[in-house]
Amino acid sequence: MKTFNTTVVCVPTKHYMVDLSERVREIKTLVDSGKYFTINRARQYGKTTTLKALKKELENQYIILDFSFERITKGNFKDEQSFVKAFCRLFKKNPELYETVPDEIREQLDDYLQRKEEKAEMDELFMTFGEWCATTDKPIVMFIDEVDSATNNQVFLDFLGLLRDGYITRESDGIPTFQSVILAGVTDVKHLRSKIRPEDAHKVNRSSPDGHPTSEMWDIPWNIATDFDIDMSLSEEGIKGMLDEYEADHKTGMDTAKIAKEIRRYTNGYPYLVSRICQIIDEKLIPETFKDLSEAWTLYGVDEAVKRILQEDNTFFDSVMGKLVNMPELKDALRNILLRGETVAYLPDDEE
Repeated sequence: MKTFNTTVVCVPTKHYMVDLSERVREIKTLVDSGKYFTINRARQYGKTTTLKALKKELENQYIILDFSFERITKGNFKDEQSFVKAFCRLFKKNPELYETVPDEIREQLDDYLQRKEEKAEMDELFMTFGEWCATTDKPIVMFIDEVDSATNNQVFLDFLGLLRDGYITRESDGIPTFQSVILAGVTDVKHLRSKIRPEDAHKVNRSSPDGHPTSEMWDIPWNIATDFDIDMSLSEEGIKGMLDEYEADHKTGMDTAKIAKEIRRYTNGYPYLVSRICQIIDEKLIPETFKDLSEAWTLYGVDEAVKRILQEDNTFFDSVMGKLVNMPELKDALRNILLRGETVAYLPDDEE
């Protein structure tokens, strides 16, 4: 029997979840058009689940390089040689992918890993990718999840710069490269200038005479990326579809349309909160609050689930609180909005 899931990736065969097929088809049009883009949404907003569904949709038409920078440690970003080796290891950590790599490409990746005296350079790695893209029968699409973990160093900027160069030469000179590159994380890569530490200014060679970083220093080489404006929230109709599937299994007699509308009203379609409300109703309210599922799956049951969420200690709220601790100006602004009723104008250059 399926369950509601609130941790990491939702699996359609194991978990009740909203049908993502329409969203995936929208994203596929960007890939088919050869676009590079970033999927940036808050924690537990379904990014990884969406990428997994997209991979399944694309795998018959494209070669998929599916990586996560969570699997590369901080030390591997200290210089490009360390990064190249770590990136090559990502292939070996995925045996299913590694076996599909052509022999000559695999030999080059293995060579970069084994080098000791002559260090592997990042442009060599991209030359290898270019050879692969030029000789493969299927176009190559690269996913990189958890890209935020790489954003406070020059090596990551170099990586983006080479992706940008490949995209430009593909468009201007027809030189083969990746069909599409998708970066996923909490923050839009175009807005990562605040993550580069001021003390790293010398690495970028963009300092003013007094040593302070200039606005030019913060240029991020990701201006090739198209806007990703696909709605990632869960719609009322989508929530109803998930509840219909649950109702077919449990036959509680709930009014799925009414319950879906109420859940959407409380959550604005935030995937974690939608799933958590359903999970609490299904697993936590019986027999303490209701005698059976038929009583639990009501508007009153949704209210009770929301009360429990507001009282519990969970990693989602911990993440939000961490942002408030690290950004006291944001904390003050939210306090003024929520408790004093103040209006704060949105300014795109205001970090908080």
